Amino acid sequence: MTLPRKKLPIGIQSLAKLLTEQCYYVDKTPFAWQLAQESGYFFLSRPRRFGKSLFIDTLKELFEGNEALFQGLFIHDKWDWSRRFPVLRISFGGGVLKNEMALGQVLHQQLEEHERQHALAARYSDPRSRFRDLIARLHEKYGLPVVVLVDEYDKPILDNITNTDTALVMREGLKDFYSVIKDMDAHIRFCLLTGVTKFSKVSLFSGLNNLRDITLSQDYSAICGYTEKDVDTIFAPELKDLDRDAVRHWYNGYNWLGEAVYNPFDLLLLFRERKFHPWWFETGTPTFLIELLTQRQTWLPELNQLEADAILLSTFDIGNIPTEALMFQSGYLTIDQEEEISGRYFYRLRLPNQEVYQSLYTTLLNAWTGDAKEQIRHSKSLYRLLKANDFDGLKQLFTAFFASIPHHWYTNNPIAQYEGFYASVFYSHFAALGLDITLEDATNHGRIDMTVRFNGQIYLFEFKLVELSPEGRALQQIKDKGYAEKYQSLGEPVHLIGVEFSKEKRSVVGFEVVNEV
Repeated sequence: MTLPRKKLPIGIQSLAKLLTEQCYYVDKTPFAWQLAQESGYFFLSRPRRFGKSLFIDTLKELFEGNEALFQGLFIHDKWDWSRRFPVLRISFGGGVLKNEMALGQVLHQQLEEHERQHALAARYSDPRSRFRDLIARLHEKYGLPVVVLVDEYDKPILDNITNTDTALVMREGLKDFYSVIKDMDAHIRFCLLTGVTKFSKVSLFSGLNNLRDITLSQDYSAICGYTEKDVDTIFAPELKDLDRDAVRHWYNGYNWLGEAVYNPFDLLLLFRERKFHPWWFETGTPTFLIELLTQRQTWLPELNQLEADAILLSTFDIGNIPTEALMFQSGYLTIDQEEEISGRYFYRLRLPNQEVYQSLYTTLLNAWTGDAKEQIRHSKSLYRLLKANDFDGLKQLFTAFFASIPHHWYTNNPIAQYEGFYASVFYSHFAALGLDITLEDATNHGRIDMTVRFNGQIYLFEFKLVELSPEGRALQQIKDKGYAEKYQSLGEPVHLIGVEFSKEKRSVVGFEVVNEV
């Protein structure tokens, strides 16, 4: 039986609107039920546009006892609908707050709305006291403890992350406000804070030592996002004429130690527009992320094989933002593998999918050269030349690649003195096309710098940094080490390519090719 198509819930963060407008809905109430049973105080970090706000709204409707919305859902026959808890929902999702005054105004505005809703007059002039008083009086008025839900708890800080002084002011203001939650434990039934980043308890949650972080809990890995089963069942009507493997390759792959999930925003846009595109990446990749990767002279090929431990992944504070933590928490890296050694947990990280892999390298290349149009021309040329095996053209193109990098990039970046910089630029142009690349490709005789599989052919690259003129060492190493032996049994053409860079000339000076079958 063919299921009928429904409305795509793009941008909808209200459960009532989503259900009444007959949209597709992935039932997340099993997670809501599990959290409610455990009770207590919870924290969840997920990337932007992953459905955090919709889940917060689902909890709000649930605790307020709006039973009609949950007919037919997992939780309906399990919930006690006779108990209608007072709910305080605080959200920083709308707008950008640029100073302490703006933060105070937003807090007062939201607290005033709750006071008006419950017919309570304000009795204090500062947000902290007003919040505390409101929780106590709601408990007293309804005879049931309060549910506190905070959406985008960290946005006022992230809005100012490149302005350290303002970010610190925002952090202290929020720290003072959130401390109320711990103080009012006797009056609170349930609490959940969601956001993109996990600021350390010392810096922001020093008073909330009972806050349970479920970000890396296997039981809650799929609390946001869509699973393979969701896509194949709920969204089955939308899969017609789409390459199912391509859908998975482009948008699946996010993992928080449990079941992997798709980026929901990407899938919904794919279903509407019917084409593969970096929908999520283009909605607001933070400028400060690209600037930070550039300032730290990050060796770009390493991004897909970084390692971290649990402490590093949760280290995020103003002035102390490890690359691994920033990229993981914001959704540009995900967990590939977990390893436990003597009670300490280590994680191998990777880029989650084709969208992030291809788009991130494209954006970084544009940041390096400052000329996006030129990079578009280069990418199209690279594809055509590689498909035609025009190696003379490839040498000329890579010479143009390096010539397009501004002089100040070399002088201001110490990494430009090393072979890794040139290999990184080289690699990034291939990655920006989304090609199948293996770095440090292991063989019985050593490691190939870069292997590219494309159009039924295999390209083995070896990189060397020389003085002013080519020395032939790169190609000779490929021959001497017998790197091609690993692939000869596949029956595909193998191309051995030695590339030599001169840091004085800041360009490719050697590009030798030997073709084998």
